[in-house]
Amino acid sequence: MATTLFPRLTARRAGEVVPVPAASLSPSEAPGTATREPIAPPALLVEHVTKRFVVGREHRVVDAVRDVSLTVDRGHIHGVLGANGSGKSTLIRLVSTLLTIDEGRVEIFGHDIERDEMAVKRCINRVSVDAAFFKKLSPYENLAFAARLYGLHAGEARRESARILGRLGIAEKRLGQPTEQLSRGMQQKVAIARALLTSPMLLLLDEPTTGLDPRSKVDVQVFIEDLRDTQDAAIVLTTHDLDEADRLCDRIAVLDGGRVVADGTPAELKAQVARERGAAPTLESVFMAYTGRSLDEDVEEGEAEAAGA
Repeated sequence: MATTLFPRLTARRAGEVVPVPAASLSPSEAPGTATREPIAPPALLVEHVTKRFVVGREHRVVDAVRDVSLTVDRGHIHGVLGANGSGKSTLIRLVSTLLTIDEGRVEIFGHDIERDEMAVKRCINRVSVDAAFFKKLSPYENLAFAARLYGLHAGEARRESARILGRLGIAEKRLGQPTEQLSRGMQQKVAIARALLTSPMLLLLDEPTTGLDPRSKVDVQVFIEDLRDTQDAAIVLTTHDLDEADRLCDRIAVLDGGRVVADGTPAELKAQVARERGAAPTLESVFMAYTGRSLDEDVEEGEAEAAGA
């Protein structure tokens, strides 16, 4: 990884980085000290972020995301678990610049998402559970349109589209059909391929396997693992599938009422709930212990409307 693209940073404490003047790292300024390598910022830094909505006829103010902090490094998958209305999708929309932040800050590879929005957009891409397409156009045509928006060469985009879609299990003969004729699973794979065309350094996956058949779900999960391992990408994954979270995620944050109520590796969280609560060492036990509800349970209607799942 080319760290020269990033400012010199050093850690002050967990979750916090502060700029270090280049001169302070110079051997001439500090005789007898070894030259330090510059430390790149994390792929994603979320610090004390809050997002509020006004809902209902009473104009009630609801914190959809409340004082959330997360750090995601390159080459890692950070899962976000929460019941419907807990704030998962709102958090993804905030990070992807689709919503504005009320409090706190978000940085992507050192770029502030409000001050450096265009630089941020070149680093990220997003796949949601309800992917939008030009339904009458084929997968190739949809991907070619996306490629032009990012200035990609048409021939290169077509070759890369075929490679990614083939890796996801879509035969080339299906790529000329109207997208509306494809199954839900195939459409979601096209959405993932479209996101990957731009080679994002940070990929935001908002329930990418929801509603897929078992075979399609496995295809997508394997591809996500390969992307992390071979492309050194950072991935944020929201999911309702606890087995999927356990398999894919290096760390997991549990949201409840817009707040992070637990954050750790799957092994750490399972061990903690077994040790402290005497519960079975499973992610289901973790979720129940820290939220008091099942993963499929919705929050109150007003909160769900504000949080957008």
